[in-house]
Amino acid sequence: MSEDVVQYTALVIFVLALTHTFAAKQLERLSHRFPQHSGLFHLLGEVEVVFGFWAIVLIMAMALLQGGGQALAYAESRNYTEPLFVFVVMVVAASRPVLRTVIWVVDGIARVLPLPTPMASAWLGLAAVPLLGSLITEPAAMTIAALMLAPQVFRPQVPERLKYFALGVLFVNISIGGTLTSYAAPPVLMVAATWQWDSAFMFMHFGWKSTLAVVTNATIATVVLRKHLGSASAPVAPAEAAVPVLVVLVHLALLAGVVLLAHHPVAFLGLFLMFLGFTQAYERYQNPLILKEALLVAFFLAGLVVLGGLQGWWLQPIVSSLEPVALFFGALGLTAITDNAALTYLGSLIANISDEAKYMLVAGAVAGGGLTVIANAPNPAGVALLKRGFEDESVGAGGLLMGALGPTLIAAAALLLL
Repeated sequence: MSEDVVQYTALVIFVLALTHTFAAKQLERLSHRFPQHSGLFHLLGEVEVVFGFWAIVLIMAMALLQGGGQALAYAESRNYTEPLFVFVVMVVAASRPVLRTVIWVVDGIARVLPLPTPMASAWLGLAAVPLLGSLITEPAAMTIAALMLAPQVFRPQVPERLKYFALGVLFVNISIGGTLTSYAAPPVLMVAATWQWDSAFMFMHFGWKSTLAVVTNATIATVVLRKHLGSASAPVAPAEAAVPVLVVLVHLALLAGVVLLAHHPVAFLGLFLMFLGFTQAYERYQNPLILKEALLVAFFLAGLVVLGGLQGWWLQPIVSSLEPVALFFGALGLTAITDNAALTYLGSLIANISDEAKYMLVAGAVAGGGLTVIANAPNPAGVALLKRGFEDESVGAGGLLMGALGPTLIAAAALLLL
Protein backbone atom coordinates (compact mmCIF):
# COMPACT_ATOMS: atom_id res chain seq x y z
CA MET A 1 0.00 0.00 0.00
CA SER A 2 1.32 3.43 -0.96
CA GLU A 3 2.81 5.55 1.82
CA ASP A 4 0.76 8.48 0.50
CA VAL A 5 -2.48 6.62 1.25
CA VAL A 6 -1.39 6.08 4.85
CA GLN A 7 -0.42 9.75 5.23
CA TYR A 8 -3.72 11.01 3.84
CA THR A 9 -5.60 8.54 6.03
CA ALA A 10 -3.70 9.79 9.07
CA LEU A 11 -4.53 13.40 8.15
CA VAL A 12 -8.25 12.60 7.79
CA ILE A 13 -8.28 10.85 11.16
CA PHE A 14 -6.39 13.78 12.72
CA VAL A 15 -8.99 16.22 11.37
CA LEU A 16 -11.76 14.00 12.75
CA ALA A 17 -10.05 14.03 16.15
CA LEU A 18 -9.84 17.84 16.08
CA THR A 19 -13.52 18.03 15.14
CA HIS A 20 -14.31 15.63 17.99
CA THR A 21 -12.62 17.94 20.53
CA PHE A 22 -14.88 20.82 19.47
CA ALA A 23 -17.96 18.54 19.65
CA ALA A 24 -17.11 17.01 23.04
CA LYS A 25 -19.33 19.35 25.06
CA GLN A 26 -22.30 18.68 22.75
CA LEU A 27 -21.77 14.93 23.14
CA GLU A 28 -21.75 15.36 26.91
CA ARG A 29 -25.10 17.13 26.68
CA LEU A 30 -26.50 14.24 24.61
CA SER A 31 -25.70 11.92 27.52
CA HIS A 32 -28.34 13.81 29.54
CA ARG A 33 -30.90 13.89 26.71
CA PHE A 34 -30.61 10.16 25.91
CA PRO A 35 -30.09 8.40 29.24
CA GLN A 36 -30.32 4.93 27.64
CA HIS A 37 -27.04 5.68 25.84
CA SER A 38 -25.58 8.05 28.43
CA GLY A 39 -22.54 5.85 29.04
CA LEU A 40 -21.43 5.97 25.40
CA PHE A 41 -22.07 9.70 25.00
CA HIS A 42 -20.33 10.45 28.28
CA LEU A 43 -17.27 8.45 27.18
CA LEU A 44 -17.10 10.21 23.81
CA GLY A 45 -17.70 13.56 25.52
CA GLU A 46 -14.59 13.22 27.68
CA VAL A 47 -12.05 15.51 26.02
CA GLU A 48 -9.21 13.46 27.51
CA VAL A 49 -10.42 10.36 25.64
CA VAL A 50 -10.54 11.97 22.19
CA PHE A 51 -7.00 11.57 20.87
CA GLY A 52 -6.44 8.19 22.47
CA PHE A 53 -9.64 6.93 20.82
CA TRP A 54 -8.68 8.24 17.38
CA ALA A 55 -5.12 6.94 17.77
CA ILE A 56 -6.61 3.46 18.15
CA VAL A 57 -8.67 4.08 15.00
CA LEU A 58 -5.48 5.13 13.18
CA ILE A 59 -3.57 2.00 14.21
CA MET A 60 -6.51 -0.17 13.10
CA ALA A 61 -6.60 1.66 9.75
CA MET A 62 -2.85 1.20 9.33
CA ALA A 63 -3.25 -2.50 10.12
CA LEU A 64 -5.80 -2.81 7.32
CA LEU A 65 -3.68 -0.82 4.86
CA GLN A 66 -0.18 -2.07 5.70
CA GLY A 67 -0.62 -5.12 7.89
CA GLY A 68 -0.71 -5.60 11.64
CA GLY A 69 3.05 -5.91 11.99
CA GLN A 70 3.80 -2.52 10.48
CA ALA A 71 1.00 -0.84 12.41
CA LEU A 72 2.33 -2.20 15.71
CA ALA A 73 5.89 -1.29 14.71
CA TYR A 74 4.81 2.33 14.16
CA ALA A 75 2.96 2.46 17.50
CA GLU A 76 5.97 1.02 19.30
CA SER A 77 8.37 3.41 17.58
CA ARG A 78 6.80 6.49 19.19
CA ASN A 79 8.33 8.11 22.28
CA TYR A 80 5.87 8.00 25.20
CA THR A 81 8.13 9.59 27.81
CA GLU A 82 6.05 12.79 28.03
CA PRO A 83 2.69 11.05 28.62
CA LEU A 84 4.29 8.84 31.28
CA PHE A 85 5.93 11.83 32.97
CA VAL A 86 2.73 13.87 32.99
CA PHE A 87 0.88 10.92 34.56
CA VAL A 88 3.46 10.53 37.31
CA VAL A 89 3.98 14.22 38.08
CA MET A 90 0.22 14.88 38.21
CA VAL A 91 -0.33 12.19 40.82
CA VAL A 92 2.64 13.22 42.97
CA ALA A 93 2.03 16.96 42.74
CA ALA A 94 -1.65 16.53 43.63
CA SER A 95 -0.96 14.52 46.78
CA ARG A 96 -2.21 16.09 50.00
CA PRO A 97 1.24 16.76 51.57
CA VAL A 98 2.46 18.63 48.46
CA LEU A 99 -0.75 20.52 47.80
CA ARG A 100 -1.30 21.53 51.43
CA THR A 101 2.27 22.79 51.63
CA VAL A 102 1.89 24.94 48.53
CA ILE A 103 -1.47 26.30 49.74
CA TRP A 104 0.06 27.08 53.13
CA VAL A 105 2.89 29.04 51.47
CA VAL A 106 0.50 30.87 49.12
CA ASP A 107 -1.84 31.76 51.99
CA GLY A 108 1.10 33.12 53.98
CA ILE A 109 2.24 35.30 51.09
CA ALA A 110 -1.33 36.40 50.34
CA ARG A 111 -1.79 37.73 53.88
CA VAL A 112 1.16 40.10 53.58
CA LEU A 113 0.29 41.46 50.13
CA PRO A 114 -1.59 44.80 50.09
CA LEU A 115 -4.73 43.15 48.68
CA PRO A 116 -7.75 41.32 50.08
CA THR A 117 -6.61 37.75 50.77
CA PRO A 118 -8.91 36.08 48.16
CA MET A 119 -7.62 38.43 45.44
CA ALA A 120 -4.01 37.91 46.47
CA SER A 121 -4.44 34.11 46.50
CA ALA A 122 -6.07 34.10 43.06
CA TRP A 123 -3.33 36.34 41.67
CA LEU A 124 -0.62 34.06 43.05
CA GLY A 125 -2.35 31.01 41.59
CA LEU A 126 -2.53 32.63 38.17
CA ALA A 127 0.91 34.28 38.20
CA ALA A 128 3.38 32.84 40.70
CA VAL A 129 2.54 29.15 40.20
CA PRO A 130 2.78 29.31 36.37
CA LEU A 131 6.18 31.00 36.71
CA LEU A 132 7.16 28.29 39.20
CA GLY A 133 6.62 25.92 36.30
CA SER A 134 10.03 26.98 35.00
CA LEU A 135 11.51 25.11 37.96
CA ILE A 136 9.11 22.22 38.62
CA THR A 137 7.98 21.77 34.96
CA GLU A 138 4.75 22.96 33.40
CA PRO A 139 2.63 19.83 34.06
CA ALA A 140 3.41 20.01 37.80
CA ALA A 141 2.61 23.73 37.88
CA MET A 142 -0.67 23.12 36.03
CA THR A 143 -1.69 20.43 38.51
CA ILE A 144 -0.94 22.57 41.56
CA ALA A 145 -2.50 25.74 40.12
CA ALA A 146 -5.67 23.92 39.02
CA LEU A 147 -6.22 22.29 42.40
CA MET A 148 -5.54 25.59 44.20
CA LEU A 149 -7.88 27.63 42.00
CA ALA A 150 -10.70 25.08 41.69
CA PRO A 151 -12.51 25.94 44.97
CA GLN A 152 -11.90 29.65 44.51
CA VAL A 153 -12.59 30.37 40.83
CA PHE A 154 -13.84 27.25 39.04
CA ARG A 155 -17.08 26.66 40.91
CA PRO A 156 -20.77 26.81 39.91
CA GLN A 157 -21.37 30.23 41.52
CA VAL A 158 -18.94 31.96 39.12
CA PRO A 159 -20.40 33.00 35.71
CA GLU A 160 -19.42 30.61 32.95
CA ARG A 161 -17.80 33.26 30.72
CA LEU A 162 -15.54 34.37 33.59
CA LYS A 163 -14.47 30.80 34.25
CA TYR A 164 -13.50 30.39 30.60
CA PHE A 165 -11.54 33.64 30.77
CA ALA A 166 -9.74 32.44 33.92
CA LEU A 167 -9.05 29.09 32.25
CA GLY A 168 -7.62 30.87 29.20
CA VAL A 169 -5.37 32.99 31.44
CA LEU A 170 -4.19 29.91 33.33
CA PHE A 171 -3.41 27.95 30.15
CA VAL A 172 -1.59 30.84 28.46
CA ASN A 173 0.37 31.69 31.61
CA ILE A 174 1.42 28.06 32.08
CA SER A 175 2.56 27.90 28.44
CA ILE A 176 4.73 31.03 28.59
CA GLY A 177 5.58 30.73 32.30
CA GLY A 178 7.81 27.75 31.62
CA THR A 179 10.16 29.68 29.33
CA LEU A 180 12.42 31.08 32.04
CA THR A 181 14.51 27.89 31.83
CA SER A 182 15.45 25.50 29.03
CA TYR A 183 13.96 22.28 30.42
CA ALA A 184 10.46 23.00 31.79
CA ALA A 185 8.38 23.87 28.68
CA PRO A 186 7.95 20.97 26.19
CA PRO A 187 8.25 23.19 23.06
CA VAL A 188 11.51 24.66 24.39
CA LEU A 189 12.88 21.28 25.42
CA MET A 190 12.43 20.00 21.86
CA VAL A 191 14.92 22.53 20.48
CA ALA A 192 17.16 23.48 23.42
CA ALA A 193 19.84 20.85 22.85
CA THR A 194 19.81 21.13 19.03
CA TRP A 195 20.07 24.92 19.05
CA GLN A 196 22.21 25.11 22.20
CA TRP A 197 19.76 27.23 24.17
CA ASP A 198 20.57 27.09 27.89
CA SER A 199 18.58 28.59 30.77
CA ALA A 200 20.55 31.85 30.69
CA PHE A 201 19.68 32.27 27.01
CA MET A 202 16.02 31.48 27.70
CA PHE A 203 15.71 34.04 30.49
CA MET A 204 17.50 36.74 28.47
CA HIS A 205 15.40 36.27 25.30
CA PHE A 206 12.10 34.84 26.59
CA GLY A 207 11.89 34.76 30.37
CA TRP A 208 11.57 38.42 31.33
CA LYS A 209 9.09 39.07 28.52
CA SER A 210 7.00 36.08 29.57
CA THR A 211 7.08 37.25 33.18
CA LEU A 212 5.63 40.63 32.22
CA ALA A 213 2.88 38.97 30.20
CA VAL A 214 2.08 36.48 32.99
CA VAL A 215 1.81 39.26 35.57
CA THR A 216 -0.35 41.37 33.25
CA ASN A 217 -2.72 38.51 32.43
CA ALA A 218 -3.03 37.46 36.07
CA THR A 219 -3.66 41.03 37.22
CA ILE A 220 -6.42 41.61 34.66
CA ALA A 221 -8.06 38.27 35.49
CA THR A 222 -7.93 38.93 39.24
CA VAL A 223 -9.53 42.36 38.84
CA VAL A 224 -12.26 40.93 36.59
CA LEU A 225 -12.94 38.07 39.03
CA ARG A 226 -12.67 40.07 42.26
CA LYS A 227 -16.40 40.04 43.06
CA HIS A 228 -16.72 36.30 42.52
CA LEU A 229 -13.69 34.91 44.34
CA GLY A 230 -14.31 32.30 47.02
CA SER A 231 -12.06 30.93 49.73
CA ALA A 232 -8.53 30.29 48.53
CA SER A 233 -8.21 26.99 50.36
CA ALA A 234 -10.21 23.85 49.88
CA PRO A 235 -12.06 22.91 53.07
CA VAL A 236 -10.27 20.54 55.39
CA ALA A 237 -12.31 17.60 56.59
CA PRO A 238 -12.66 17.47 60.42
CA ALA A 239 -11.05 14.02 60.56
CA GLU A 240 -8.17 14.98 58.25
CA ALA A 241 -4.92 14.45 60.12
CA ALA A 242 -2.22 17.11 60.08
CA VAL A 243 0.65 16.00 57.86
CA PRO A 244 3.98 15.54 59.72
CA VAL A 245 6.96 17.49 58.41
CA LEU A 246 8.87 14.30 57.63
CA VAL A 247 6.05 13.04 55.38
CA VAL A 248 5.95 16.41 53.58
CA LEU A 249 9.72 16.32 53.04
CA VAL A 250 9.56 12.80 51.59
CA HIS A 251 6.82 13.86 49.17
CA LEU A 252 8.73 16.97 48.12
CA ALA A 253 11.91 14.95 47.65
CA LEU A 254 10.09 12.42 45.47
CA LEU A 255 8.52 15.24 43.42
CA ALA A 256 11.95 16.83 42.97
CA GLY A 257 13.40 13.48 41.91
CA VAL A 258 10.64 12.95 39.33
CA VAL A 259 11.23 16.44 37.90
CA LEU A 260 15.01 15.99 37.74
CA LEU A 261 14.61 12.63 36.01
CA ALA A 262 11.79 13.75 33.71
CA HIS A 263 13.52 12.41 30.59
CA HIS A 264 14.34 9.00 32.07
CA PRO A 265 11.11 7.00 32.35
CA VAL A 266 12.68 3.95 33.97
CA ALA A 267 14.04 6.15 36.76
CA PHE A 268 10.98 8.32 37.41
CA LEU A 269 8.65 5.31 37.23
CA GLY A 270 10.82 3.66 39.87
CA LEU A 271 10.42 6.73 42.08
CA PHE A 272 6.68 6.63 41.42
CA LEU A 273 6.47 3.06 42.68
CA MET A 274 8.29 4.19 45.81
CA PHE A 275 5.78 7.03 46.12
CA LEU A 276 2.85 4.61 45.86
CA GLY A 277 4.37 2.41 48.56
CA PHE A 278 4.96 5.39 50.84
CA THR A 279 1.41 6.70 50.42
CA GLN A 280 0.08 3.26 51.28
CA ALA A 281 2.26 3.10 54.39
CA TYR A 282 1.08 6.55 55.55
CA GLU A 283 -2.44 6.39 54.18
CA ARG A 284 -3.92 8.49 57.01
CA TYR A 285 -2.03 11.53 55.67
CA GLN A 286 -3.29 11.10 52.11
CA ASN A 287 -6.34 11.98 50.05
CA PRO A 288 -7.37 9.58 47.25
CA LEU A 289 -4.72 9.82 44.53
CA ILE A 290 -5.90 11.29 41.20
CA LEU A 291 -4.98 8.13 39.28
CA LYS A 292 -8.04 8.19 37.01
CA GLU A 293 -7.59 11.81 35.97
CA ALA A 294 -3.87 11.35 35.38
CA LEU A 295 -4.39 8.18 33.35
CA LEU A 296 -6.94 9.93 31.12
CA VAL A 297 -4.50 12.77 30.50
CA ALA A 298 -1.70 10.32 29.69
CA PHE A 299 -4.06 8.51 27.30
CA PHE A 300 -4.84 11.81 25.57
CA LEU A 301 -1.17 12.75 25.21
CA ALA A 302 -0.17 9.28 24.02
CA GLY A 303 -2.88 9.50 21.37
CA LEU A 304 -1.52 12.88 20.30
CA VAL A 305 1.96 11.36 20.01
CA VAL A 306 0.62 8.61 17.74
CA LEU A 307 -1.54 10.90 15.58
CA GLY A 308 1.00 13.72 15.44
CA GLY A 309 3.79 11.45 14.29
CA LEU A 310 2.27 11.22 10.81
CA GLN A 311 1.54 14.93 10.29
CA GLY A 312 5.07 16.13 9.57
CA TRP A 313 4.71 15.67 5.80
CA TRP A 314 2.38 18.68 5.55
CA LEU A 315 3.39 20.66 8.63
CA GLN A 316 7.14 20.91 8.04
CA PRO A 317 6.89 22.44 4.54
CA ILE A 318 4.61 25.15 5.96
CA VAL A 319 6.99 25.93 8.80
CA SER A 320 10.08 25.96 6.58
CA SER A 321 8.52 28.22 3.92
CA LEU A 322 7.57 31.14 6.18
CA GLU A 323 9.58 34.30 6.78
CA PRO A 324 10.34 35.04 10.49
CA VAL A 325 7.39 37.34 11.31
CA ALA A 326 5.00 35.19 9.29
CA LEU A 327 6.48 32.18 11.06
CA PHE A 328 5.55 33.71 14.43
CA PHE A 329 1.90 34.06 13.46
CA GLY A 330 1.92 30.76 11.59
CA ALA A 331 3.27 28.95 14.64
CA LEU A 332 0.75 30.71 16.88
CA GLY A 333 -2.10 29.54 14.66
CA LEU A 334 -0.79 26.04 13.98
CA THR A 335 -0.25 25.48 17.70
CA ALA A 336 -4.02 25.63 18.16
CA ILE A 337 -4.44 22.49 16.01
CA THR A 338 -1.19 20.71 16.86
CA ASP A 339 0.84 20.22 19.99
CA ASN A 340 3.33 23.09 20.25
CA ALA A 341 6.17 20.72 21.15
CA ALA A 342 5.58 18.74 17.94
CA LEU A 343 5.64 22.00 16.01
CA THR A 344 8.97 23.19 17.40
CA TYR A 345 10.44 19.70 16.95
CA LEU A 346 9.64 19.90 13.24
CA GLY A 347 11.31 23.31 13.17
CA SER A 348 14.45 21.86 14.76
CA LEU A 349 14.80 19.55 11.73
CA ILE A 350 15.02 22.46 9.26
CA ALA A 351 18.57 22.92 8.01
CA ASN A 352 20.19 26.38 8.20
CA ILE A 353 17.24 28.01 9.94
CA SER A 354 18.16 31.56 11.01
CA ASP A 355 18.40 32.68 14.64
CA GLU A 356 15.50 35.08 14.11
CA ALA A 357 13.34 32.30 12.67
CA LYS A 358 14.23 30.05 15.62
CA TYR A 359 13.05 32.70 18.07
CA MET A 360 9.85 33.43 16.14
CA LEU A 361 8.95 29.76 15.88
CA VAL A 362 9.29 29.08 19.59
CA ALA A 363 7.75 32.42 20.61
CA GLY A 364 4.69 31.81 18.46
CA ALA A 365 4.37 28.22 19.69
CA VAL A 366 4.40 29.15 23.38
CA ALA A 367 2.19 32.24 22.89
CA GLY A 368 -0.51 30.08 21.31
CA GLY A 369 -0.27 27.34 23.94
CA GLY A 370 -3.54 28.24 25.66
CA LEU A 371 -5.89 28.38 22.68
CA THR A 372 -7.02 24.74 22.71
CA VAL A 373 -6.75 21.64 24.84
CA ILE A 374 -4.17 20.11 22.51
CA ALA A 375 -2.01 23.22 22.09
CA ASN A 376 0.22 22.51 25.12
CA ALA A 377 0.89 19.24 26.91
CA PRO A 378 -0.27 20.37 30.39
CA ASN A 379 -3.66 21.63 29.13
CA PRO A 380 -5.43 18.25 29.29
CA ALA A 381 -4.37 18.04 32.94
CA GLY A 382 -6.02 21.39 33.62
CA VAL A 383 -9.21 20.26 31.87
CA ALA A 384 -9.31 16.99 33.80
CA LEU A 385 -8.96 18.75 37.15
CA LEU A 386 -11.24 21.74 36.52
CA LYS A 387 -14.05 20.49 34.27
CA ARG A 388 -16.38 19.71 37.18
CA GLY A 389 -16.72 23.43 37.81
CA PHE A 390 -18.18 24.04 34.34
CA GLU A 391 -21.67 23.52 32.97
CA ASP A 392 -22.32 19.84 32.15
CA GLU A 393 -18.97 19.13 33.86
CA SER A 394 -17.31 19.63 30.48
CA VAL A 395 -14.98 22.24 29.01
CA GLY A 396 -16.09 23.47 25.58
CA ALA A 397 -13.40 24.02 22.96
CA GLY A 398 -15.14 27.18 21.70
CA GLY A 399 -15.42 28.65 25.18
CA LEU A 400 -11.73 27.97 25.87
CA LEU A 401 -10.72 29.54 22.54
CA MET A 402 -12.68 32.72 23.26
CA GLY A 403 -11.44 32.89 26.84
CA ALA A 404 -7.81 32.53 25.75
CA LEU A 405 -7.83 35.09 22.93
CA GLY A 406 -7.15 38.15 25.12
CA PRO A 407 -4.36 36.55 27.20
CA THR A 408 -2.85 35.14 23.98
CA LEU A 409 -2.72 38.61 22.41
CA ILE A 410 -0.92 39.97 25.48
CA ALA A 411 1.58 37.09 25.41
CA ALA A 412 2.11 37.52 21.66
CA ALA A 413 2.64 41.26 22.00
CA ALA A 414 5.20 40.78 24.77
CA LEU A 415 7.18 38.15 22.85
CA LEU A 416 6.97 39.89 19.47
CA LEU A 417 7.35 43.58 20.35
CA LEU A 418 9.55 43.76 23.45
